[in-house]
Amino acid sequence: MSAEATNPATPGPAAPTAAVRRKARPRIDLRRLGRAALLGNAARGKLPDAIGHVAEAHRAHYPDADLEPLRHAWVLAESSHRGQMRKSGEPYITHPLAVTLILAELGAETTTLTASLLHDTVEDTDVTLDQVREQFGEEVRYLVDGVTKLEKVDYGAAAEPETFRKMLVATGSDVRVMSIKLADRLHNMRTLGVMRREKQERIAKVTRDVLIPLAERLGVQALKTELEDLVFAILHPEEYEHTRELIAGNAARTGDPLAEIADEVRGVLRDADIPAEVLIRPRHFVSVHRVSRKRGELRGADFGRLLVLVNEDADCYAVLGELHTCLTPVVSEFKDFIAVPKFNLYQSLHTAVARGDGQVVEVLIRTHQMHKVAEAGVVALGNPYAPAAETPGADAPATGTPASDSAEDPENGERADPTRPGWLSRLLDWQKAAPDTDTFWSTLREDLAQDREITVFRPDGGALGLPEGATCVDAAYAQYGEDAHACIGARVNGRLATLSTVLRDGDTVQLLMGQDPASEPSREWLEHAHTPAARIAIQRWLAAHPDRAEEPPAPVISRPVLDSPAPGGAPSSAARTASAVVADRPGATVRLAGCCTPVPPDEVTGFAVRGGAVTVHRVECASVLHMKSSGRPEVAVSWGDSTACRVTLVAESFGRPHLLADLTEAMAQEGAEIVSATVEPPSQQRVRHTYTVELPNAAHLPALMRAMRNVPGVYDVGRAQHQ
Repeated sequence: MSAEATNPATPGPAAPTAAVRRKARPRIDLRRLGRAALLGNAARGKLPDAIGHVAEAHRAHYPDADLEPLRHAWVLAESSHRGQMRKSGEPYITHPLAVTLILAELGAETTTLTASLLHDTVEDTDVTLDQVREQFGEEVRYLVDGVTKLEKVDYGAAAEPETFRKMLVATGSDVRVMSIKLADRLHNMRTLGVMRREKQERIAKVTRDVLIPLAERLGVQALKTELEDLVFAILHPEEYEHTRELIAGNAARTGDPLAEIADEVRGVLRDADIPAEVLIRPRHFVSVHRVSRKRGELRGADFGRLLVLVNEDADCYAVLGELHTCLTPVVSEFKDFIAVPKFNLYQSLHTAVARGDGQVVEVLIRTHQMHKVAEAGVVALGNPYAPAAETPGADAPATGTPASDSAEDPENGERADPTRPGWLSRLLDWQKAAPDTDTFWSTLREDLAQDREITVFRPDGGALGLPEGATCVDAAYAQYGEDAHACIGARVNGRLATLSTVLRDGDTVQLLMGQDPASEPSREWLEHAHTPAARIAIQRWLAAHPDRAEEPPAPVISRPVLDSPAPGGAPSSAARTASAVVADRPGATVRLAGCCTPVPPDEVTGFAVRGGAVTVHRVECASVLHMKSSGRPEVAVSWGDSTACRVTLVAESFGRPHLLADLTEAMAQEGAEIVSATVEPPSQQRVRHTYTVELPNAAHLPALMRAMRNVPGVYDVGRAQHQ
């Protein structure tokens, strides 16, 4: 059975404060209702008292809803589960009833509620999916099948992860599958107390690692916050108890700064003639715990936020203007999630205002519709797969089929509707390439741990959704799949960049693809792959090519280095160039340091070395700091009359045919004489070139570096700086 426990052994967290209820209704005693339902007191054709509470909550969102599917589903669920009991001794029917009530209060439409009442029938009773289809239609059958667990007898230890894989795949076609699962897990977490401690912890950890991130990504904050508190109570009982004491202590204080400033805000908005509802939103337990760790000792205003609800988008900005005009704003706390919504549909304005005593009150400003979506996320969308999407007040019958591929957006390859966001499409793609259960389960947790999503743009105007911290490697595999093995580099915002470059929200990324069909990824790419899709594709290629999985170092291609001492002690080319430097030490030999290759008009300093010579460094050279810290005295040096110089330059490029010839030709055209050159073996299809050159005039150095950068394939040129 799906739910095996009853009331917690220790007091659970406070009821979720996420939902602002129209009217405070008394808490429903599901145990009493469940037992009453078994007695069959309801007259034929009349909704029993138990399901009547669900109908009441449902009608609050959908006044014209047809309740017949709910009555029919209740009859089947109650009769099918009759005689089954939870471990607590309660009738089992109380579980699907509670799950359905949770969804009804969030605003789920009739089809979701119908499937929720039936969600354990196929798993735990003799009811079959065919029977569900015959009585309720394909849509309800799909939802029930989506949340039905795989049997341990068939899958063993892989049953739980493979069940999640099954549910996620089903969610890709109908997001309501995951809505039912989240409500199911919430009720089970509420009633986890009679289980063994180790089983409580195991379930809580899976909830923390998988279900809570999914609730966040689907925007169902009302479920997410209560799940967080329940997990917190189980996995961190001492911290939870301390937080409970903090909240209780604050409630016992006289005077409430949140209430006082709420009254002040109401007055400001009333004077500005802006219709608004100002509410106090107490923080949930985990939020209080996080704030206390961040700020230390908490003050009254830290235990909650103000929520301002208005009718129109424009009113949100009007409220913001009045608050910032009439109160003291904390500008650094302002965030506009209306103009730029979060990836999980969330929209709101965030700001903060300061009281005269220094307390800061956070304020959330949103419309009533934004608030509904902020609390219920995808549940607030009604039935997004109906021919005309359902909205509160206009329900549709529980018929139809899950959305088909016709909903795909041909431009971006993702659904046009918000129930198939980029993160879900990426998850469904990479799970296909992770056939073994262990890889899927570990990668899923890793993927869901990435909290924030960014959007980068292709040159053709298309967009790629990526997790925060993603690199050009990730963008390549997101756009090209396994064809990204041929990627040799990228341009980010018009500038050449390495594949390891971390992307930021709003960047424009042009991926440079090689023409060689034998192009292959490097093992080093794994260090820069942030997304599961990229990592799995690279690992699969490396596993299929074990002979090339380890890249042995190739010999260095090098020309002779000419700046060693000449036979017989003749002055080297370096010494001749150093004659342009004058040292405040008569008769001393002056040498230009090879670590930073100073040239006129660099600011320079000198240090005496063995043999009485003076080595000249650029003042920003790392060696200067080291020698100063060791107490070595500086020697004053200055540039002489000569304008000739020797300098070492490092060029970074992508590998391509004839690159070396093109680069040396460009250098020759600028009048540079190449003294030595070293080309290191390619790494990740990138090549590093080091050139020591002599120039007749140091003033030509910037033009030489520009000419080298303009060679196709070269993305950076800089002065050598050795540590």
